[in-house]
Amino acid sequence: MKSVVVGTAGHIDHGKSALVLALTGTDPDRLKEEKARGITIDLGFAHQTLDDINFAFVDVPGHERFVKNMLAGVGGIDVVVLVVAADESVMPQTREHFAICRLLRVPAGVVALTKADLADADTLAIARLEVQELVAGSFLEGAPIVPVSSKTGEGLDALRAALVAASRLVSGRPVDAVARLPVDRVFSMKGFGTVVTGTLVSGRIATGDELLLAPGERKVSVRGVQVHGQKHAKAVAGQRTAINLAGIDVQDVQRGQTLVTPDVFEETRIVDASVELLPDVKPLKHGARVRFHQGTVELMGRVAIVGPVGDARGLPVVAPGARAFVRLRLEAPAVLARGDRYILRAYSPPMTIAGGVILDPRPPRAALRSVATLERCRALMFDPAADDAVATARRAARVMIDGAGTAALPVRALTSRAGIDPRARAAHVDALVAAGHAVRAGDALVAPGILKDLTGAIVATLTAHHRAEPLSDGVAREALRERVFRRGHSAVFDRALTDLIEAGTLVVRDRVALATHRPALSAEEDRIRLAIERALRDGGLTPPDAVAIATSSGVSAAVVDKILKLLTRQKVLVRVDTLVFHDAVLKQLKADVAGLKVAAGAGARIDVATFKERFGVTRKFAIPLLEYLDRERVTRRVGDARVIL
Repeated sequence: MKSVVVGTAGHIDHGKSALVLALTGTDPDRLKEEKARGITIDLGFAHQTLDDINFAFVDVPGHERFVKNMLAGVGGIDVVVLVVAADESVMPQTREHFAICRLLRVPAGVVALTKADLADADTLAIARLEVQELVAGSFLEGAPIVPVSSKTGEGLDALRAALVAASRLVSGRPVDAVARLPVDRVFSMKGFGTVVTGTLVSGRIATGDELLLAPGERKVSVRGVQVHGQKHAKAVAGQRTAINLAGIDVQDVQRGQTLVTPDVFEETRIVDASVELLPDVKPLKHGARVRFHQGTVELMGRVAIVGPVGDARGLPVVAPGARAFVRLRLEAPAVLARGDRYILRAYSPPMTIAGGVILDPRPPRAALRSVATLERCRALMFDPAADDAVATARRAARVMIDGAGTAALPVRALTSRAGIDPRARAAHVDALVAAGHAVRAGDALVAPGILKDLTGAIVATLTAHHRAEPLSDGVAREALRERVFRRGHSAVFDRALTDLIEAGTLVVRDRVALATHRPALSAEEDRIRLAIERALRDGGLTPPDAVAIATSSGVSAAVVDKILKLLTRQKVLVRVDTLVFHDAVLKQLKADVAGLKVAAGAGARIDVATFKERFGVTRKFAIPLLEYLDRERVTRRVGDARVIL
């Protein structure tokens, strides 16, 4: 059964709640204060099935003081019923509510001329004309205008028929997508615990699901699901639903948070967006403090105008009725995605001034007042008339990959930032890579130019290093990354190394080096190398140190140290603590100690004194050598002695 969310809109006391009651038999005014004052303060809900269509009604308050509550409900609707009292016609909140619906791009709607029993034919005709003038050029132009009376029942059947017809114009919400439910109510039920309600804008939620409550990154599980007061195994996109949550107390949940599929959305405080200013408001200035509304979220924030635009004096402003690109800096985190529509209200007095669509929920840092940033926003604009959804999403992904630079774009960010369904990410990644628009590096995507520049920088850095230090085996991997790609994504650096290795350009052992590099010694340095090897081999288990070698060979300590490091990297020499031994000497030592076990049997042991006497060394050499044998698993220390393994 198709599910459609219907929202009311209109001025206070124009009969919105009474109309919902007459249509559904359910009074949406649930609060005691609402009953006492006779006005809707917060959101009310009801449902009705008409022609195999499940209608969920969201009744919103009409008083100007409660427009923020109205915005929490209207963000998830598919069809609006613009309610205008026939005896009063269009009023201030009628205009504001209509402007909000237009800015949010509500796809369809009808107009109900309520209290028709209180108006004569001429009054009804005037009200109809004023409504037609209000909606001219909008999504409601040509929509049915139905006179109704909640008191007498006049016109209710015609209104129901108009709602069914309008619902045919509404495409279904994406059921096979990530779950996303903005919370508009939270309460506790005895025997159940914490319950949240909202309109499931995408995906499905089933009993047993593990979800994330964000902002806050709180993991919760679904204990139960209700749709229109009835227990269900799951709820699907487009339905008003109540979710019983486990693992969280009612005081830890609030309106404005969102239940989402884990590991898909990111919290953000900065977004790039398009904005459309209403024609009858003041110009929107750069840096203006505003009230940001999206879904059930209400946050304070500031507006920064993108691009080299401004008024006659050169000051960055958006003129009334104009469109522009802005960067919104929010004062608290929110869960937002590309394509989300939002509303801006003035800080003081709080009145609706603008609306728009989120283009990038996590934009890169860049100069806002530049042509490049302006062009980037233009490239991210939605153009349904020119592109299909796949092309639009893929174009956005390209822009974001290019904008990410060396930081690269995580593959999972394609969902929230480019609007790509997680199940389609692999296909989009393959297409981007095949078209040469991106390179995959681990779980990230990077622009091909970034990878090309990085591989060039690696080769140039190693070439310079080999020229400056011909005896060096290369550069340590992390030291190389620090020099050429310090702020870049580590997976991109790894991809660059892999590509160069596969191309035969690099070799990576303990260090990274050009494949063509061979440590080069001059004739004199080679003579010193042979002398050092001979001295350490002849020194056996009591080798001379670097100072003694330098003195005996008549060369500087720096040259000796350089050649010692080369021989150690080549594994001709082995460093044990602060001592350096010839590798052949240590191999012979391991063989000799192993021979002691053959002679003494399975329980063969050796202690420091025995080792010193057996091998003719002092404690200075004995202790490091015994610890070396432990590390090599020739011996194992037990108390003051060592068992020969």
